[in-house]
Amino acid sequence: MNIFENKKELIAHVDALKCEKKTLGFLPTMGALHQGHASLIRKGLDENDVVVVSIFVNPTQFDNQEDLVKYPRTLDSDVELLETISEEKVIVYAPSVDDIYGNNVISTSFSYDGLEHEMEGRFRDGHFDGVGTVVKRLFEIVRPDKAYFGEKDFQQLMIIKKLVEKYNIPVKVVGCKIYRAKDGLAMSSRNLRLKPEYRKAAPFVYKTLKAAKDKFGTKSADKLTEWVTKQFAGHDLLTLEYFIIANISTLKTVKRKTNQKSYRAFIAVYADDIRLIDNIALN
Repeated sequence: MNIFENKKELIAHVDALKCEKKTLGFLPTMGALHQGHASLIRKGLDENDVVVVSIFVNPTQFDNQEDLVKYPRTLDSDVELLETISEEKVIVYAPSVDDIYGNNVISTSFSYDGLEHEMEGRFRDGHFDGVGTVVKRLFEIVRPDKAYFGEKDFQQLMIIKKLVEKYNIPVKVVGCKIYRAKDGLAMSSRNLRLKPEYRKAAPFVYKTLKAAKDKFGTKSADKLTEWVTKQFAGHDLLTLEYFIIANISTLKTVKRKTNQKSYRAFIAVYADDIRLIDNIALN
C-alpha cells in the first residue's frame, strides 16, 4: 500500500495517475477508521480507479482543545483496515500539521451563505472555518474527481458542497448514507471512547430519532421538539444538547411545516464527556 506523509510526493504520484487517465476518489478522515469509513471507501472504489484516504487530525476544527488532545490516533490499525479493502487501489495520505499548514496553523474565514450559523455552528465556534480550511487545502493537494462524505455529518456535507460551488473547485461531492451498528448507533470514531455503560445507552439516540420521524406527520415541529426534550430529561446517562428540525436546503430551524419542503431532524447528545451527533430524514 502506498502511504505518503509528504504532499510533494503525493502530488507527484497523483500526477502520474492522471497521466494514465486514472479517476480518483477521495475520502478525508481524521483516522480511527471504522466500518462506516470502509463503506465510503468501497463506494469510492466502485466509482473510481483509485481512492485516496487522508488521515489527519485537523487542529483548526476543534473548539475544545481537550477534545483535540484526546482524539484517537490509530494510524497502524487504520492502515490494517485499509489493506483489507485494497492494498493496490487505496492510497494513504497521513501528513503532519506542518505539511498541511506550514508555520501558519490558523483557519481561513469562510461564508457558506448562512449554513455555518445553524446547528453545530451555534455550539462549536469557528468549527466550519476549520473544516473548510483543511478540506479546501486537501482538495488542492489531492485533486480528486469525486469526494465522499457521510450523511452523519449532514451539515458538514452541505457546507462542503457550498465550498465547492463558491470556489469553483472541480470535484463532485458525493453524500453517502449513515452507516450504523446493529443496534442503530451511528458509526463514529468517538464511539471508541465511550465507557461500556454509555455505549450500551447510546442507541437510545437513534431510537428517539426514529420515533420522532413516526410522530412528524401528526405533531408540529414545536410539539415534537418538546417531546424529544422530555425523553432525554428522564434519561440517567444521556444529556440532550439540542434537537432541531430543519429545512434540508437552508438548515434553518422550522417554524411551520409545509408539504412542499423536505425536513431533517438533527440531534446532539452528551454521553458522559463524549458528544454524539445524528440525524434522520423526516419526509
